[in-house]
Amino acid sequence: MSNLDVRWVAGLVGPLRVRPGSEVRLPRDFDPGARFGVRKKNDSVRLLTQGVELLAEYQDRLAAQDTYAVLVVLQGMDAAGKDSTIRHVMSGVNPQGVYVSSFKVPSAEELGHDYLWRVARRLPARGEIGIFNRSHYEEVLAVRVHADDLDREKLPPGSKGHDIWKRRFREINDWEHYLTDNGIRLVKLFLNVSKDEQRARFLQRIDQPAKNWKFSPADVRERRHWDEYQHAYSQLLSHTSTERAPWHVLPADHKWVTRICAAAVIAQTLIDIDPRYPVPDAPSRQELLQARAELDAEARLSAHDDPVAANPGAEPDSRPSS
Repeated sequence: MSNLDVRWVAGLVGPLRVRPGSEVRLPRDFDPGARFGVRKKNDSVRLLTQGVELLAEYQDRLAAQDTYAVLVVLQGMDAAGKDSTIRHVMSGVNPQGVYVSSFKVPSAEELGHDYLWRVARRLPARGEIGIFNRSHYEEVLAVRVHADDLDREKLPPGSKGHDIWKRRFREINDWEHYLTDNGIRLVKLFLNVSKDEQRARFLQRIDQPAKNWKFSPADVRERRHWDEYQHAYSQLLSHTSTERAPWHVLPADHKWVTRICAAAVIAQTLIDIDPRYPVPDAPSRQELLQARAELDAEARLSAHDDPVAANPGAEPDSRPSS
């Protein structure tokens, strides 16, 4: 068990949570520069290391139990730190049980289906952790800010009325309710970066050749819609933070704080699930004992030469035989 204090995790997660039914106004209600008492970057490294250890332990139990799945939804403005959060927070987990899906502009095939179709296809299986880098929430964010995007969705007449956003909020809430009923726990994280910090990160991407690939002139064009996005995010947080699938707003001006917060929220979700290693029933236990007896009977080496007999309880050499 990681020595990260689970009480500290719970205490950190609380202030990040958007209370269901509350009205959120950004940036008034959540400080992008908050540090929650973690003043030194060195302290954050220690906390993140412990958090990753905790995630790795619980991920192993989640996979073994094979009953629940976890879906992490990451949303945020450009340069909020979504990619680096995934890279650092999930650095210690088994990559075979974690799948990342990035959702960009819908393809022609995706536009031929309902707006939840493309994300439903990428849901994690039981025992897995899925990560959506952007998600179905783009349908009430980018599509809301850019009316042309909605026109391309080929909706039937009468489906684009003034109530479309409230209707989509309801549809998303209903869908997420369905997912939780089926054992998929949602972790919804909004990386809340300030406009000044986004500007600084854009300039860094322009000035440092190694980061040029991260920048697109389209990023600046999107920045011109900052206030519209802040309103869209405020509406999203107000209408889609539910008891079953609450939003957590992570301060994103300091990436090391963002990573600690992300690890804490994911860890708290796994702690709440409390997955357990399966305990074999009596017949299965008997089969295990029979299998062990058969393996013991195969021994032809002396205790001196047989590594298992010489070191009972030691981990066997996992290297493949030549």
